[in-house]
Amino acid sequence: MRVLITGFCGFVGQTLARAILEVRPGLEVIGLDNLIRPGSEQNRAALTGLGAKLIHADVRQPSDLEALAAVDWVIDAAANASVLAGVSGPLTSRQLVEHNLLGTVNLLEYCKRHRAGFILLSTSRVYSIAPLANLATEVVQQAFRPQADQAWPEGCSAEGVNERFSTRPPLSLYGSTKSASETLALEYGAAFGFPVWINRCGVLAGAGQFGRADQGIFSFWIHSYARRRPLRYIGFDGQGCQVRDALHPRDLVPVLLRQMTEAVQTPEAPLNFGGGRENSMSLAQLSDWCANRFGPHPIESDPRSRAFDIPWMVMDCRAAQDRWGWRPQTALAALLEEIARHAEQNPDWLERTQG
Repeated sequence: MRVLITGFCGFVGQTLARAILEVRPGLEVIGLDNLIRPGSEQNRAALTGLGAKLIHADVRQPSDLEALAAVDWVIDAAANASVLAGVSGPLTSRQLVEHNLLGTVNLLEYCKRHRAGFILLSTSRVYSIAPLANLATEVVQQAFRPQADQAWPEGCSAEGVNERFSTRPPLSLYGSTKSASETLALEYGAAFGFPVWINRCGVLAGAGQFGRADQGIFSFWIHSYARRRPLRYIGFDGQGCQVRDALHPRDLVPVLLRQMTEAVQTPEAPLNFGGGRENSMSLAQLSDWCANRFGPHPIESDPRSRAFDIPWMVMDCRAAQDRWGWRPQTALAALLEEIARHAEQNPDWLERTQG
């Protein structure tokens, strides 16, 4: 079986490639990356050393994909993953759409042409901002927690946000490009008869993640704290009580391998894959963890609100457990320690990956 992974030299792409080859060394893994992100080039030699083949190409360019040989499956891990992308920062709104939506269309056309299966790594950011922002919360041990006695929106409970939660805009430009990609992927699969899986991922984290807050807050925070760089809590009174769950990308591999052997005729609805309530924490709790690990370091406070921010986002993944018997395997403490060791072994990581 031949598998093409886009975003190959990014954190998620290279983590999946390594884990897949460890479990299934006989698979032929081909990676596609445009190598424009700071830090991606340094993953190139290690991946090719494992036997994977890297193709320098851009999913935004249809002609780059026309030259690719046929594969059996495409795992789409190429995206600009910042919720602020296209609104704040150097990336324009058009560039975001080209990366995250038109790139997916080009890959779907490739799958149509070669009858390849398609797996889209989507995001929890396809869920509506307004009902999440309006949840009644309380602070418990420096972390927001939804109040139990509120009128819960459909698809939300103390266990987290499940697949029935609203996906009505506004979501952010990033969230909308991923939501549109989901819809088009399911339509292409149904119209042209190739298998499609949509996996909505929570916050992905682990050693080797690039050192930017918008590409992985857990990694950015730990690396910055270890280097004693300035850090600040933004919004929500500047107390750092915002909560997210964390998932290591390698924990996706068992379900990805199963999906690639189950070629369904009718595409199924998207499913959540995240760390869940047990693998969640607030920024303030993460700072306490860092203080115990590295020693004290002051955190600044900025109470001003920021666009698209929400107080609490935890993925309810019970549907994935029912469908695939899936649960995250890497406990939060182990995930954080993995990042911390990487920070100690690579003291220049932020400089190498921030650009």
